[in-house]
Amino acid sequence: MNNADRILARINADCDEEIKALKKTAELEDDALKASYEKKVKKRKDEIAAKAEKKVAQINASSKSRCELEVRNAVLRTKRAEIDKTVGSIASYLYSLSDEEYFAFVLKLASRLNGSKGVIKFNQKDLNRMPSDFVGKLRDAGVDVEIDSQPIDIDGGFILKDGDIEENMSFSAIISAKRDELEDYINRALFAE
Repeated sequence: MNNADRILARINADCDEEIKALKKTAELEDDALKASYEKKVKKRKDEIAAKAEKKVAQINASSKSRCELEVRNAVLRTKRAEIDKTVGSIASYLYSLSDEEYFAFVLKLASRLNGSKGVIKFNQKDLNRMPSDFVGKLRDAGVDVEIDSQPIDIDGGFILKDGDIEENMSFSAIISAKRDELEDYINRALFAE
């Protein structure tokens, strides 16, 4: 091997060493870069996962809240329907009383107006079935009234008129005025927990 061959061999060996060193450096840089990107990707993946978990938790909480609201609303609608039905039953009961029971109840209502006087008005049905001694019973109860022979348009009960003052003792007015109390009572009776 002559000098030129040795120089060439030496240059080739140096090149091979330098290529190996560059390759080794490139591999190390590549590994470092890859590790850096893997770390960044993992961090970003964890951020996205945390954000997704938070969003899922919010959606679940919102969904649960909506479901609870729907259940509460359904329960309230059911309670309202039952209360309306019960109030309707009270009115139906009053309208279905026998004549004797009906006027005993009306007399009891009128006795609450003890000391009142004036004209008492009834609907046509009540005027037709009123006992003949009813005015006397009203006076005995402390209500000094005359019966108006002209019927009025009420469902049941009566209206007492004394000049400009009217006491509306019709069943619908009484039920309407006492509705909150009735609802509280019905709620306790039907839905006590």
